[in-house]
Parts: sequence; structure tokens; C-alpha cells
Amino acid sequence: MTLQVAVVGGGIAGLAFALALNQRGLRCTVYEGVAQLREVGVGITLLPHAMRELAALGLREALQAVAIENLESVFFNRHGQFIYREPRGRHAGHAEPELGIHRGRLHGLLLQAVRERLGEDAVRTGHRGERVALHADGATVHFAPGPGRAAAPAPQRADVVVACDGVHSALRRQLHPQDRLCFAGINTWRGTTLRAPILTGRSYLRIGSIDTGKLVIYPIGDDADGRGLQRINWVAEIRREGAPMNDWNKPGRLEDFLPVFESWRFPWLDVPALLAQAEQVFEYPMVDRDPLPAWGHGRVTLMGDAAHPMYPRGSNGSAQALIDARVLADELAGAAAAGTDPGLALRRYEDARRPATARVVETNRTVPPDAIIMRVDELSGGRPFERLEDLVSQDELRAISQRYQQIAGFVPGR
Repeated sequence: MTLQVAVVGGGIAGLAFALALNQRGLRCTVYEGVAQLREVGVGITLLPHAMRELAALGLREALQAVAIENLESVFFNRHGQFIYREPRGRHAGHAEPELGIHRGRLHGLLLQAVRERLGEDAVRTGHRGERVALHADGATVHFAPGPGRAAAPAPQRADVVVACDGVHSALRRQLHPQDRLCFAGINTWRGTTLRAPILTGRSYLRIGSIDTGKLVIYPIGDDADGRGLQRINWVAEIRREGAPMNDWNKPGRLEDFLPVFESWRFPWLDVPALLAQAEQVFEYPMVDRDPLPAWGHGRVTLMGDAAHPMYPRGSNGSAQALIDARVLADELAGAAAAGTDPGLALRRYEDARRPATARVVETNRTVPPDAIIMRVDELSGGRPFERLEDLVSQDELRAISQRYQQIAGFVPGR
């Protein structure tokens, strides 16, 4: 059986899925809403299980050439006091590294690979999926008019349609009209700053908690200015009672969050200076959606953030999307080889991936990786401590970290 797959959305999930299908001898076309794909955004961390999927697509060496391999993850309270340190990636016994990289650079490498392997016409821009019509033997994607266009692109029929169109997925909204974003009053601001390396220059830092202000900081590029400075990615998170929800990917204002961190001047890092010297700042809300009882219907399904948007904690959203891509590509290849109904392959994919991703969504809400800092704050009353070991053991903190890793799916040796 020859299958034609329509992939709605040309982000990380959609492009990785296209590469996985191509590896298995299946054809697809990726339909992307923007008129021109450009390298935009800030940083992203590729965990070992994300790198496992990308390595299988033949992209390990290309990614390592433009990313920074993390050596360690280090936790501090908002007073700058050390709490916990653990090795990361290959330094923790994983087969694959953990990389910090500019999201735009990752997207650009995926896009380049798709065009080289599938052809220039494999990715069609200016095609924003608006709705899908279901048929017994396939589905037709209908598109909205693109920027500056009065008419919409022609509808496209395929044997299978996979919605990879992100947290605001139009196809998810059509299939699940009662579904809503979940916002719990946590807003974030993200940016990049050029500065000298922090700690090892390969350190992933978590400082503070959402109730008093939290920062995640890690490098995504070496010698970014030709003079030895790194490009440092940072994310500020703040929970405020009754706070309105931030916009998406909108330029952020320092005055909206910098005062929370004004006193965070530590011997090893001047936080206000890091934030104030940013090259660019964007605001985002911290949102997810409740897990669905089913993702798709008939010959249509969802993938990545369209299927299971989750809090961007623990760097696990991209990893889960990449696993989705491999699992569905395997199921469709099996159906094509056996000549069986590809709709059944979509349901097997959903049965495999829905429970696993639902657990990550729930864990990111309730026991995220920075639960380590929250636990110490609880025991210290949020005040500076004299001796950490009088409050909690390193073994207890290690157990918190390992529980998250088990649920997220990146335990060494697995």
C-alpha cells in the first residue's frame, strides 16, 4: 500500500515526523502557515531521549557542531545558596548527550534535512490549516488565506492527516471544541544575553521557585561575539494571584519582571545585570491543556503540542514530540507494509502515546524538576539556611530528581 500523509505544521514535531516517514519509505507533504520559515526564538534543551530520536534521524553530528553539551544541572535557592548538583547527559551515563541550542538553529537544521531528503516542495509555506473534512478512506485539509492573500490555498486530500500545528492547533479545536487552555497564573519571560561563561560554562542552572521568582539559565552558543562570550539563554517564571495571561512570542518588558530579581546578586552571578543586558526578551504564558480521552478520529490524529501541550518544565515537550514522530512513523510503515487500515495505525499510536504524555503533563504541573528547590524552601521557611544537611539529605533530593526522570523517560540505560 502507498500512503500519502499530510503534515499540518512545520515545527519541530512536523519536520521530525517528515524525516521519520521518509526513512521508512513513506511520502508526505508538510503544510506550514507562515509565508517564510526563519530561525527565530530563544533556547531549547535537547534531553538524552530527544537526542536519541534526532540521532536516529542522522542529525547528531550537525546538532553537536552548533550546540553546547551540558555537563551538570545545579540548583540554588533565591538567596544564591547551593542546594543540589547532578551530572547530565553522557556525564550521567546516558548514551546520548544533553544539548543546549537556539531553537531557531534546531528548526533550521530540521528544515534543511527535510528539503535535502524529500525535495524543496516537501514543505509548502503559506498553508495554515483551518479545518479538516473526514472521509472513509482519508481526509481533506482546508486552509485559511495567507498573509496578503484574498484566496485560500487549494484544499489537499491525503490518506492520513497529522496535526502538528502547536498549542493553538486549529485541527485540535475542530476535533475537541470544548477543549480549553489551562492557565494557573504563571507567566514567563525568555531572553538571551551575551556574557562570560557561568560556573563551568556547561552548567544548567535553576534558581528559586515560582512563588518567589524562578530562573532557568543555560548556555546555547560558544564564542557568540568572536571574543569568547557565550550566548546565555534564560527563562524567568513568576506566579501572581489574579495575574492576566501573557501574550505569545510578544516582545517583553523588563519592568514587568526585573523588580522581582533586583536583589539577586550572588558572588557567582549578578542576575539583574544578566536580565538587563538581554539581546532580546519575549513574554509567554505558562499554559498546558488537560489530557484528552482520544486525540483524533478516522484518518486524522494529533502530534506534539497539538496533542499534549505541557508546561515547559524539564525541557520535555520537544522530547515527547520527537518520540511521537518515531512511534507514528513506525505504525504507519507497518500498516503500509501489511496493507491494513492506516486509521487503525493512528489509534495504536494514540494508545501508546496518550498515557505516557498525560503522565508528563501531570508531573510538570505538580512535581516539576524544581520541586527540589521547593522542598528546601518549605523546610527553611524560604529563609537562608546555615547548613543544608540539617534540613534535607542529598539522597532525598536525588530521589526527587530520579522520580521525574523516570516519568519523563530519560533514565540512564533505558
